[in-house]
Amino acid sequence: MIFKKDFPYCFDENACQNCGGKCCIGDSGNIFASKEELKNLREYLGLSEEEFALKYLKKVGFKMSFKEVEFEGGYACIFFDPINRNCSIYDYRPMQCRTFPFWEYFKTHQQELKKECIGITYLS
Repeated sequence: MIFKKDFPYCFDENACQNCGGKCCIGDSGNIFASKEELKNLREYLGLSEEEFALKYLKKVGFKMSFKEVEFEGGYACIFFDPINRNCSIYDYRPMQCRTFPFWEYFKTHQQELKKECIGITYLS
C-alpha cells in the first residue's frame, strides 16, 4: 500500500494488474510531460523531434500533451496498449502518470476517483 501525507486514501499498486487501464482511458483530457520527459521518451522510441511531435503530441496552450485516440466510446492515451490494457511506455511515463492517484484534484473529487481506480482504499 502506498500512503501520501494529507490524502484521505491509500493506493494498492497491485490492483493495477486487474484494472484494465482505467487511468489511461475515459473522458478526453490532457497528459502533460516536461521537456526532459519528452526528450527521454523520444530517444527511447528512436525518433527525431519532428517525427515524435507529429506522431504523439498536441500543443495545449504553452505545453505539450500526448495525443489521444478514440477507444471504447471514449478516449485513451496514445501510448495505451489496447490488447494488454496497460501503458506501453510504463518506464518512460511522465510525472503526471507516475503520481496518479495522488492528485490534489481527487481530494475533492473522490467519487470520480472511485470510478477510475480500483486500488483506492479510503482511510477512516
